[in-house]
Amino acid sequence: MLDPFFIPKSIAVIGASSNPRKLGYAVLKNLVDGGYAANHSVYPINPRADKILELPVFPTVNSVPDSIDLAVIVIPYPYVPDVLRECGEKQIPAAIVISAGFREAGNVGLERELELIQIAKEYDIRLIGPNCLGVIDTYTPLNASFAAGTPPSGPMSFMSQSGALGTAVLDIALAGRLGLSKFVSLGNKADVDEIDLLLAWQDDPNTRVIMIYSEGMSNGQKFIQVAREVTRKKPVVAIKSGVTQSGSRAVSSHTGSLAGSEQAYQAAFSQAGVIRVNSMDELFAASAAIGYQPSLEGDRIAIITNAGGPGILATDALERAGLSLARFTNETIQKLVQFLPDAASAANPVDVLGDALSDRYQFAIDTVADDANVDGLLVLLTPQAMTEIDQTATAVGELSFKTEKPVLGCFMGEKQVKSGIDILTAYNVPNYSFPVQAAKAFKAMADYRLIRSRPLPEFVQFEVDRESVRDMFNRVRSEDRLSIGDAEARGILQAYGLRIPRSEVAETPEQAIEIASELGYPVVLKIASPDILHKTDVGGVKVGLSNAEDVRDAFELMMYRAQRYVPEARLWGCLVQEMVPSGGSEVLVGMNRDPQFGPLVTFGLGGIYVEALKDVTFRVAPFSREEAHEMLEEIRARALLDGVRGKPPADKEAIIDTLLRIGQLVLDFPEIVELDINPLIVYQQNQGAIAIDMRLILKEELA
Repeated sequence: MLDPFFIPKSIAVIGASSNPRKLGYAVLKNLVDGGYAANHSVYPINPRADKILELPVFPTVNSVPDSIDLAVIVIPYPYVPDVLRECGEKQIPAAIVISAGFREAGNVGLERELELIQIAKEYDIRLIGPNCLGVIDTYTPLNASFAAGTPPSGPMSFMSQSGALGTAVLDIALAGRLGLSKFVSLGNKADVDEIDLLLAWQDDPNTRVIMIYSEGMSNGQKFIQVAREVTRKKPVVAIKSGVTQSGSRAVSSHTGSLAGSEQAYQAAFSQAGVIRVNSMDELFAASAAIGYQPSLEGDRIAIITNAGGPGILATDALERAGLSLARFTNETIQKLVQFLPDAASAANPVDVLGDALSDRYQFAIDTVADDANVDGLLVLLTPQAMTEIDQTATAVGELSFKTEKPVLGCFMGEKQVKSGIDILTAYNVPNYSFPVQAAKAFKAMADYRLIRSRPLPEFVQFEVDRESVRDMFNRVRSEDRLSIGDAEARGILQAYGLRIPRSEVAETPEQAIEIASELGYPVVLKIASPDILHKTDVGGVKVGLSNAEDVRDAFELMMYRAQRYVPEARLWGCLVQEMVPSGGSEVLVGMNRDPQFGPLVTFGLGGIYVEALKDVTFRVAPFSREEAHEMLEEIRARALLDGVRGKPPADKEAIIDTLLRIGQLVLDFPEIVELDINPLIVYQQNQGAIAIDMRLILKEELA
C-alpha cells in the first residue's frame, strides 16, 4: 500500500529549515502553502530551531509525541541512514528521500543506497528516492516536494525518473496546459518504482491517465505483466529516453546486431498496452486528449475549418496516423449546403470560409457532431479579419459538454488566438498548434480503444525434451565453450519440435561421400567447428554437390580454408546435409537477451541481406499466438509471405509455431543470450518450414 505517500494523516520534514534558500524550507513551505498543513499535522524536524513558518519544531522524529505517516528527508547524505533508522524505530511506514549523493554518485554512493534499502526492509518502510524531487497529490492536497508551486488538479498522474524534467512538467501544468492528480519523482528507485505506482494508481478514482517518463527499468518482465492488466482499466502513456546509445557491446549473431534497447522498449510497451510517444509534446498531446475527452469509438474524424490549407494538412495528418475522414450522411450534407455560403464546402473537411462568424462555426460543428458516421471532431481556426475567436471557442466548448464524441481544437497562431485557447482550456478541450499534433492525439485515442478491446494473451506450452538440451549445454561448458554452431544446434531444434534437414558430421572425405550416398544427391557441405559461427566468411558452405567427386573436392578445400583463415579453430570435419526442396521463402528467427526485459525474439527476412535491409520486428517472450501473428504483419515485406506473381502464400502457421517454440526455448534456458535460425525455409501453406542453420551463444556464468 502506498497510501501514506498520497493521503498521510501526518508528515515529518526532517531537515526543515528557516532559510528560504534551503530545500528543507521549500518542502515545508509547499506543505503549508499547498493547503496540507491547514488540516493535517506537519512536524518540522531540526535540532537547532524552535519554530519555522509558525510551526513548532522538534529535534528528532522520536521526540514527536504523535504517530507519523510520512517522513520527508532533506538532509546531507551522510546522515540519511541513521535518520531512516530512527524513522523505523518510530514505526513510520513511508519515507521520501530527497537527498542526493547515492547511486548517481558512483560506487561509494551505491553502497550508501544499498544501506538505505537494507534499513527500509528491516523496518518495513516503503521508500521513494533517494535523489528525487518529491511527491504531489492535488486532491489531498499534498505537496511534499521542492517544486515551485502546486499544479492545478486534473485527471493525469505523472511519474518521472528525472526530477529536473519533472519540474518542467509541473511548470507547464502551472501554466494551465494540463491538470495533475498525482506527481511522483522516482529518483533512483531504490524501492518504489513504476510497477508499484501502476498498481497503486490503477484503481485511483482521481487518475484517468497514467503518464510515465522512464530512463530505465529494473524488472521489465514484471512491468509488462502489470501494465498489461492496468492498461485494460486506464490508459498508460509513456516516453522513454536514452535508447539510442544502448546495446553497444560486441555481438556475433545477426539478431544481436539488430536488437537493442529501442527495439526492446518498443516491443515491451506494445505488448503491455502502453501508448508510447517520442517527445514530451506528444506526451501532453495524447494525455490531454484521452484524459479530458470522451473515448474515441471509431476512426472516422470530421474536420471543420475556416481555411482550406489547414484542412488539407489535417486530412494528410489523419491519414498518415491511420485514421479516416468521416463520410457524412446525405441529411448532414443537405443541412450544411442549405446554411453555408455557396463557396463553402459541405463535404469533409467542412470549409466554413475565412469570413465565418461564430454562428456559422456553431451550426457546422453541431450538425456534424449529430452525424452517426462521425466518431470525433477536429475544429480548425485561423485568425482572420472576421473571425470571432472567443465566441467560436465558446461554441466549441459548449459542444464538448453536449456530445459524447471527442472534440479537439486546433486554433492556429499564438497572440491573436490566445484568449480563445484559454476558453477551450476552461472547457477541457485540448488545443493543438498544428493539425499534425491533433492527428497524433486522435491516433493515441484510437490506439487505446484497440488496447482496451484486445483479450489478455494466452501462452502456449509445447511438449519438449528439456533434458537433452540441458545435457548439451553442460557438455559445451565442460569444454570451456559458450558458442554452439549448426552441427550441434540441430539437436536443440529437434528437442523443441522444429523440423531440420537430415544431416551427419563426417571427419574424412570418405565418410562424407558415404553419408552423401545415404542421404541422396545433391547434398550440402558445411564446415563443422565450434569456433566458426559465420561459415560463409571462410568459404565453409557448399550447396548442390551432385556426386562423390564434388563432395571430396569440397571437403578438402573447406578444411584447407578453415585451417588457413582460422588456424586456432577446432575442426570436427564437415556436416553433410540433404538439400531441402526449392521454392521456399527465407526468413530469420532469432533472439537477443535484453538486460531489462529478457528474451527479445526477432522475426524478419532471412538470408545474407537481413542486416542491410533490417526488415525485422520484435516481441518479448513470452508472447501469444496472436502476438506472433502480428509480427508477420509488421514487416515491410509481408506481401512476400502472402504470395506474389503466382507464388503461393507461405505457411504462416509454421512460422508462428517456430516463433512460439523458440520463445519457449529461451524462457526455459535463461543462459541463452543470443540465437539465430537463419535461414528458416518456409514453404507454401500446409507444407511447413525447415530450419537450415542455427547458432547460439550462452552467457559466461550461470546465475
